[in-house]
Amino acid sequence: MKRINTILILMLMVTGGVFLAGCTSQEDTEEVPDVSTLNIGYQPSTHQLAYMTAKEKGWWEEDLAPYGVENVREYEFPTGAPEMQSMLAGDLDVAYVGAAPFVATLASDLDAKIVAAANSQGSDLVLRPDITYEGPDDLKGLDIATFPPGTIQDTILRNWLKDNGIDPDNDVDIKAMGPGDAISAISAGQVDAVFLPHPAPTLIAEEGNGRSVVYSGEMLPDHVCCVVVVSGDLIRNHPDLVTEIVKTHIKGTEYSNENQDEVAQLYADRQGWDVDVIRASLEDWDGQLIADPTIIAESTVDYAQIQYELGYVNEEFTRADMFDMSFYEQATAE
Repeated sequence: MKRINTILILMLMVTGGVFLAGCTSQEDTEEVPDVSTLNIGYQPSTHQLAYMTAKEKGWWEEDLAPYGVENVREYEFPTGAPEMQSMLAGDLDVAYVGAAPFVATLASDLDAKIVAAANSQGSDLVLRPDITYEGPDDLKGLDIATFPPGTIQDTILRNWLKDNGIDPDNDVDIKAMGPGDAISAISAGQVDAVFLPHPAPTLIAEEGNGRSVVYSGEMLPDHVCCVVVVSGDLIRNHPDLVTEIVKTHIKGTEYSNENQDEVAQLYADRQGWDVDVIRASLEDWDGQLIADPTIIAESTVDYAQIQYELGYVNEEFTRADMFDMSFYEQATAE
């Protein structure tokens, strides 16, 4: 009897051990589910042509399918502020956005990093045809429409005005507007000037409603504008997918630079613009489509400092706080 009891106890111990081992093994090997739907935010300016080119060519779906992505959903935003709020809420996985609104939202505990550059420069200060301009002092007393506080355009404009001895809060009236509203406002004579990204300045000029008097590259030489931001969740749990996202972005950037006429037509068809305006804009602007994040790292740190000095953020951010260069390095090494 004792022998039988001993055997039963041993059998129970072995069975229990196997069960526990099975549970431990299952937990240790549990995989993070694939990302079946990728949500990408962008803005409808030529600064983000790389995204739009890759989308129209079908590269996002094609390149990301091997990583489990079945659907790429895009969300268009008028400016970077609402786009970053959407990412902060967890609604976006990837964002093509200005570096400044990214920094502003980072101060609100956004869990994301810049993984690639998208463009540098590419915005113009446009004045109505009847307003004389010989220098920044001529702007005193004028109404200027630009993107909302915390965006690239607002940050550059205010900093440039201050550098030229003009109080952006008292010497001019800066009105926050999206691109469509700002174009309509200067066309209707409701504002004296606008500071907008391309292709808006060219459209305003083509319609005879204004002229570019200062390029953003003159205000802040070689400044970063748009960047590619990826959520912390993707970075931690799907690093291979993030590397492929960067590869597709690089491909879209290179193709856009090498096939300017074609991508001008793609943009015009997609956004409902006159293709001649888009071609003229790409000839006129001082912008560059780029992908290498090391090119814009120093400028982005400068933005963060400017925003801190303007009181838009209450902390100073370092390069490490804002960037993860490893995915671009992997994308270009393979």
